[in-house]
Amino acid sequence: MESKFGRGFVVNLVLLSKHFALPPEQAFYGASDHLTEMQMPPRLKGTEAEELMMRLKKIVIWHKIGINDKQDAEAAQKIIKRLVIAVDKELGIDDPDMGSFD
Repeated sequence: MESKFGRGFVVNLVLLSKHFALPPEQAFYGASDHLTEMQMPPRLKGTEAEELMMRLKKIVIWHKIGINDKQDAEAAQKIIKRLVIAVDKELGIDDPDMGSFD
């Protein structure tokens, strides 16, 4: 069956990152939809990546639109950046780095 909001881990992480590329007052609309079918890969269970994913889920799920949008969106962006680096480390990349693009 086709997924409406994305299935898997990386797919949903990318979709969530698109939300947080929007202005903070728009970022949270529909973001929690991507958590519905998000799955933590077994390889990442018990790692820093799992802990960061749980923190990201809490921010997205518990966020009240219109209250602390900017602060919560910034926190979500920081967690996503840390999360992708943690995933790269678990995949065997010795020195992953986000670069200085931002």
